[in-house]
Amino acid sequence: MQKELSLSGQGRPPFWRDERILSVLSQVIVVAVVAGLFYFLYSNLMAALTVRFGSNPISFAFLEQTAGFDIKEFLIPYSRESTYATAFMVGLLNTLVVAGLGIVFATLLGVAIGVMRLSANFLVNTIASLYINIFRNIPLLLLLIFWSQAVFLKLPRVQEALMFGPVFFSQRGVAVPWGIPTDSWPRYSYTLWGGLCLAIIVGIVLVQIGKRTGRMPLVSLWTVLTFVIVAIVGWIVLPQPLTFSFPELSGFNTRGGQVLSPEFMAILSGLAIYTAAFIAEIVRSGIQAVSKGQREAASALGLTGFQTLRLVIFPQALRIIIPPLTSQYLNLTKNSSLAIAVGYPDLFAVAGNTIRNQTGREIEVFIMIMGVYLALSLATSLIMNFYNRRIKLIER
Repeated sequence: MQKELSLSGQGRPPFWRDERILSVLSQVIVVAVVAGLFYFLYSNLMAALTVRFGSNPISFAFLEQTAGFDIKEFLIPYSRESTYATAFMVGLLNTLVVAGLGIVFATLLGVAIGVMRLSANFLVNTIASLYINIFRNIPLLLLLIFWSQAVFLKLPRVQEALMFGPVFFSQRGVAVPWGIPTDSWPRYSYTLWGGLCLAIIVGIVLVQIGKRTGRMPLVSLWTVLTFVIVAIVGWIVLPQPLTFSFPELSGFNTRGGQVLSPEFMAILSGLAIYTAAFIAEIVRSGIQAVSKGQREAASALGLTGFQTLRLVIFPQALRIIIPPLTSQYLNLTKNSSLAIAVGYPDLFAVAGNTIRNQTGREIEVFIMIMGVYLALSLATSLIMNFYNRRIKLIER
């Protein structure tokens, strides 16, 4: 017995040669080195800020000070007498509008181009291929500057504006019809929220019916139709929630409607067109990843080409499309910071440029900007990952 114990003791290597101990020790050393590096950088930063600002180097008290500068476009009340916090919120809302609308338009255009890329028609296929190859290989910043300078700033003067029905295109922007809320609008807004909730309930019920019967109904169509019906009924019952204002030419400007500035149109259309080229390739690869047997089975069942795409191919392709599509949504949101190149007052232009220059609070401003973009990215990832889990295959 003593011999066996001695042999087992001799078989155990010393701790400096034990792989388990060395693996843990190496990780501890790496963490200590990284933590020490960050502490050194933080100490150096705080020392420099203390010399510059005094005993309170990091402070967000400047947000309550008067901004004293104008912002061309804003969605909430703003003036030169507003605070820096209000100016920051104006830039944030402008970024949210561009990012949200950009994601919607880029998705619609990208899906259409991706399906066209697989068309058997030579002309349609070639057009889609040229679109993808051109816009995927042009730097986004260059595209935005070109789109702003060569397209929207080269539109005719207001007196010679291009008219497409009630829409006017000129150097001052795109004038579109716009709704002006009346006294009954608050009640109508509650009706719209109720219609949205009812549409969601209808969609959930239809999905459950489809799973139970094996024949999935037109969920999207009936969901949208439910909301539209509620909106129309509310519009008829309530006394005109909106009065529509249509743009008209008036001297050197337009009167009525809503004018979308050239800067807004340049950043929105540029981001949508650029991102749509990448989304189109994702859609194409996702559709082609579905086995050919699925198409043959759908054809054998007598499904039309559109039914095969909607009921068989696209639901399976979505499981492949969603993960890379999420990355494109994140890229579009972060690329909206390039709006400063075309003069649109987004978050980075307002906070990272004007507020930072006037207050000298670079660290605080950039902490806020990075925090906002981080929150937007995490929220987008959370929503897309939730949807991805809902459509994934359930293994039995």
